[in-house]
Amino acid sequence: MQWACHEPSTRSGAEHEHTTSRAAPSSGDPGPCLPGRGAPDLIRLQPGLLALRFEVMKVLSARGAVRRLLREGRIAPGGTVVDSSSGIYALALALACHEAGLRCVVVGSTTIDETLRLQLGMLGVRLEQMPPSRSLRADQDRRVARVRELLDEHPDWHWMRQCHDAVHYRGYQDLARDLGLRLRREGREAVELVAPVGSGASSGALALGLAASGLDVHLTGLQPFGSVTFGSQDTEDPDMLIAGIGSSVEVRNVRHGLHREIHWVSAKVARAGAVSLCRDHSLFAGLSSGAAYAVACEALRGTPAGRGLR
Repeated sequence: MQWACHEPSTRSGAEHEHTTSRAAPSSGDPGPCLPGRGAPDLIRLQPGLLALRFEVMKVLSARGAVRRLLREGRIAPGGTVVDSSSGIYALALALACHEAGLRCVVVGSTTIDETLRLQLGMLGVRLEQMPPSRSLRADQDRRVARVRELLDEHPDWHWMRQCHDAVHYRGYQDLARDLGLRLRREGREAVELVAPVGSGASSGALALGLAASGLDVHLTGLQPFGSVTFGSQDTEDPDMLIAGIGSSVEVRNVRHGLHREIHWVSAKVARAGAVSLCRDHSLFAGLSSGAAYAVACEALRGTPAGRGLR
């Protein structure tokens, strides 16, 4: 989930209730197979707090990337794409490739569970899962090394490079621009976006898309201890799985200058946020969303004048 905090509106009624609506679709064709899995739900949790809930994270990013690469001829119709993933991107890429008629190869982390393995298999994915490693960094290094071996064996395959190729910005950016225009029509002028940094594509692209709509955007990024992205790699939090919110290696899709604030969140805080999100709003989500909810609520309570969505 991604979170937007804004100052309460002077309007009354349904806007101040817990309501859910479909966020504006991207300006591109939604495609015949994945409309529900692309557009997120826009949930108004309370005055000043909105949430974007994706059924499957990264689908918009993977779909936008695949379509653009096909248009540019960087992927041949019916060709094969390959990438490394700890789980979420693997499913997103599998769905996008299934829709586009592409073959998909995933070198997966040891953290991929049986449910996801079954889902990937049903979508026709060739999955090579790494055995347990001594650390997430070692796991990621081993996966990248295996991708390079596969590319040496199959030079016609395309490496998606979700952490480094800016083509992954496109899908989220289109969605966020349309969503920003919707908020502008409601009379809003600014928004604070609270989002895990992760690979950079979702948080950065959402911020850029909202800004393209004319909104003043304050991007607050979330990081776990142990992530190298903003320099906390020497502080350990063994209970926090950093994949999805941080990274054990440098990723070029993170545009550091877009972030006005960074909050380092412990596993304890993220877990408490996830529990509160379920209790307060009946939304079941993981640690990344729990961390975002905790920080968003704190920002809402202490938002200074001139910041937030007005």
